[in-house]
Amino acid sequence: MRKIRFQKRTDISMTRKILNPIVFVLLALVFCGIFLAIVGFNPIEVYGKMLEKIFSVKGFQKSIVAGLPLMFTGLAVAFGYRMNMNNIGADGQYAMGSILCVWFALYGPDMPAVPKLIIMFILALAGGAFISLLAAIPKALWNVNETILTMMLNYVVLLFLNYLMYGPWKEEGQMVAQTAKIDERYFLPDIGNTGINSILIIAVILAVGIYFFHKKTARGYQMEVIRRSPSAARYAGMNVKANIIFVLAVSGAIAGLAGFAQVGGIIHRVQADLPNGAGYTGIVIAYLAYLNPLVVLIVGFLFGALQISAVAVQITGVPSQIAMMIQGSIMLFVIAGEFFNRYKIVIQKTEKTLPEKTEKKQEGGVSHE
Repeated sequence: MRKIRFQKRTDISMTRKILNPIVFVLLALVFCGIFLAIVGFNPIEVYGKMLEKIFSVKGFQKSIVAGLPLMFTGLAVAFGYRMNMNNIGADGQYAMGSILCVWFALYGPDMPAVPKLIIMFILALAGGAFISLLAAIPKALWNVNETILTMMLNYVVLLFLNYLMYGPWKEEGQMVAQTAKIDERYFLPDIGNTGINSILIIAVILAVGIYFFHKKTARGYQMEVIRRSPSAARYAGMNVKANIIFVLAVSGAIAGLAGFAQVGGIIHRVQADLPNGAGYTGIVIAYLAYLNPLVVLIVGFLFGALQISAVAVQITGVPSQIAMMIQGSIMLFVIAGEFFNRYKIVIQKTEKTLPEKTEKKQEGGVSHE
């Protein structure tokens, strides 16, 4: 008899980490290519348009811009996971950061661009941190499950966002549920003539800062100890409750910066469909990046390229639903590949044993016939 089980790999080589997603992306393309051929499209033409879009100068620029919010949500989730804090609420934190940014940009006092942008930046941090603290405090004081709390807070914030977009903040004379654009004075500038917004510099500085924070600071060391053994951390005199509040608050603040990126650097307004699942995509990005903040930037860019390529596919006449299916299939295959990267299949042989027969002895000595 054979028994199949999954065994976690104790060590994953860098070669495996690099090659695994490449192999599974190729498998996803083969799978989608078969599907495209069945429904009457030429997969070579479709994939050609995808690659043409991604590797063009404009496509590269758009991939970075599309990936910017994903970089922030990925960094936010990864920061929480470094202490086993499951921040599933990056969508809500992102949305609240956007709400406070656009509120101050549209309805705040008129002032020069630099102080205005600095205050918008701080408000985005504060908005994300506030929503996260609503889950962090119950977690720290009463050990309430942070996964459920952060996820439920998403619905609260997104419903509030929809109320504003369809109600008092809706741009007059427009069918789309969105705010008016902020004043051009408060647009974040591009980096030279690259067409890439300067918010990328903030993302890079943040990722590098988080990396050294984990490696070089006492708080980063405490996070690692608490992740491995909260009881050992308490025994060593570490304040676990304070660290829980700190980690979730910082994680939420980072997610809030995705809102600053959208309002200040990308679309310069807030729309009802914001954040469009960027928080949940951030979970996948953090997972694929092995919680490394520097790798999060790369994976975030690749996911941005995936979004741009899905739009390019529609040029060939492929319906948007199929384009989304291709995008989703690639994500699904990559996630599945990462599972097999972390676990290996072990087949064990087990021998079938027959139950032994036991004879009952009578109590009280030997019986006589």
